[in-house]
Amino acid sequence: MDLAVVALPLLRPLRLLRLVALVGVLQRASGGALRGRIALYTAISACLITYVGALAVLDSERGAPDSTITTFPQALWWAFVTVTTVGYDDLTPVTATGRMVAVVLMIGGIAVIGVVTATLASWIVSRVADESADEQAATRRQVALLQEQIERLEQKVDALASPSPADHDSIPVPHPDTDADHDRNPDQDPGNHA
Repeated sequence: MDLAVVALPLLRPLRLLRLVALVGVLQRASGGALRGRIALYTAISACLITYVGALAVLDSERGAPDSTITTFPQALWWAFVTVTTVGYDDLTPVTATGRMVAVVLMIGGIAVIGVVTATLASWIVSRVADESADEQAATRRQVALLQEQIERLEQKVDALASPSPADHDSIPVPHPDTDADHDRNPDQDPGNHA
């Protein structure tokens, strides 16, 4: 019975876990993108761990002698500074429980920073990949257009290089019975030796 009396006030912040249902609704509204879900879970986790850490350190430090964390705003500030791994040293826990809470917050802060960094890197890599894919598609279209233009030019060059039957009709071909005999000099005629 004594354990329940002590544990129940400490477990009150866990009522915030009801926000998990809200996370499900927000997830469906955001389109279900993996990166969006990770960012949402990370933000909620960071807020939750900061709030719970602030409550836990305040509970353990409030009555301790030489404690610098005596109000909720101080506890919240200390938890935020600890989660973000800044550590200004203006507020520090003096009890063993407060220091254990600090260790949990430090590890949680490092995990949150790692997830945020990984999510940001993943987003940047996917943006670069999308731009690269768009550029490659545009390059493929340009290459295909150039190939079509080259084929048309080759066809035109082939058409100009090889004479067609219509071209043969336009070239005058001398006939042996006509003008060629009259234009010849009689002195040059081999059959006309006098």
